[in-house]
Amino acid sequence: MSRRKVAILISGRGSNMSALIDACRCEDFPAEIVRVISNRPGAPGLDLARRAGIATATVDHTTFESRDAFDAALDQALREAGAELVCNAGFMRLLGEAFVAGWRDRQLNIHPSLLPSYRGLHTHERVLHDGVRITGCTVHFVRTEMDAGPIVAQAAVPVCGDDTPDTLGARVLDAEHRLYPEALRLVASGAARVVGEKVIIPAGKRVPPSLYSPGAEAAGPGAGPEQAGHS
Repeated sequence: MSRRKVAILISGRGSNMSALIDACRCEDFPAEIVRVISNRPGAPGLDLARRAGIATATVDHTTFESRDAFDAALDQALREAGAELVCNAGFMRLLGEAFVAGWRDRQLNIHPSLLPSYRGLHTHERVLHDGVRITGCTVHFVRTEMDAGPIVAQAAVPVCGDDTPDTLGARVLDAEHRLYPEALRLVASGAARVVGEKVIIPAGKRVPPSLYSPGAEAAGPGAGPEQAGHS
């Protein structure tokens, strides 16, 4: 089986990177990680990647006079690594038009909300402030606009009444760790393809059940989805 070569971009601890590394250890996974690159020399994820036997590199954004110069150096590092796909995993830099165009439909990002809602930072605080009952995470192809681009996969996470940003964030992060490898599998295998600005994926045989928050039983004794929601 041919495996697509993947580079991972990080800025911090690399928890989503770890999930991708674990997935790529499986012989039937359609991708392999060839390089982990950070824009921060002290990113803890670099040591984690080295312990996993993966080559690492640093392209420190603070040493470049312009974003374009940083983008060009990052692009060169990716191409020298032989990367075919790029996965942002907590990579905290916006990339310019030339870079994004060069990796168009080959660069993924994960964001802790159900896009297009709650783009940007402080996602969980905003969700709780607004009283949202269901949030989640999204894997999407990168575009120049922050947290925008064709959506590959999403996971829904219920919001509990006593949640704090930390407790909600931990639950969403757990979903991210499961979602990102599956999204990469879809892209690397060719099952997911971009048509226009939408991702087309062949329909599966099983449709997963709906997620209710609070549960459908909260509507009262004997209330199923038909009674708890709209008929």
